[in-house]
Amino acid sequence: MDRAEYLKMHAVEERMWWYRGCHANLLTAYRRWSKPLPSLPVLDAGCGTGGFLLKLRGTIPAYGMDLEPVAAELAGQKSGAAICVGSINDLPFATGSLGAIFSADVLYHRGVDEQRALADLHRCLAPGGVLVLNLPAYDWLKSAHDEAVHTARRYTRSRIRHLLREAGFEQITTSYWNTLLFPLMVLRRKLFTTSTTTSDVMVYPAPIEALFRAVMHLENLALLCGLSLPFGGSVLAAAVKHG
Repeated sequence: MDRAEYLKMHAVEERMWWYRGCHANLLTAYRRWSKPLPSLPVLDAGCGTGGFLLKLRGTIPAYGMDLEPVAAELAGQKSGAAICVGSINDLPFATGSLGAIFSADVLYHRGVDEQRALADLHRCLAPGGVLVLNLPAYDWLKSAHDEAVHTARRYTRSRIRHLLREAGFEQITTSYWNTLLFPLMVLRRKLFTTSTTTSDVMVYPAPIEALFRAVMHLENLALLCGLSLPFGGSVLAAAVKHG
């Protein structure tokens, strides 16, 4: 992404409803859909400016990696974790060295070879290790937001399941989320379009933030109960390396 988008993320990710919902869902997928390997380190691959890594550091030892040096520097300052600069296409970690890998909204970027990246994520996990992904849903939903954040593709549950199987993963579990607010997202992205190329990353007025956070909390409870949401603005996936 452009430097300006990283700075926007850095400013709002601890307060904006979408980031808070995404981070909660990633942790739910890790705990609910897998059997973590607590003796091995955890990686946030494509950690951005460190908001999720900050939450990880409060519960499990974790490292971060991002392609953009500015993001890596901000993530280190925010989270206090060890951060390296690297590409998800060619991870700078030893084979079988990680117990879990999180990757939130990274595979969809221009310049990422999704098949090569998933194969390398599989390589770096120890047997029994878990990969947790979050990705944007539905190619037809592309908008000015996607231009701003350099989106090359969006996903469906079936597509990400196929890619994970091809990379060698098993025990694949998926769900959409941002389901209840999805009609508003469609209206915002497809009908109320603007001529400017800018992302939707912003903090809304306090009453709206509170309402949207409550909606995200309800969806997270549904995921905690083992439900799979039928549609939504994002796809959540967890998969295990055999062994």
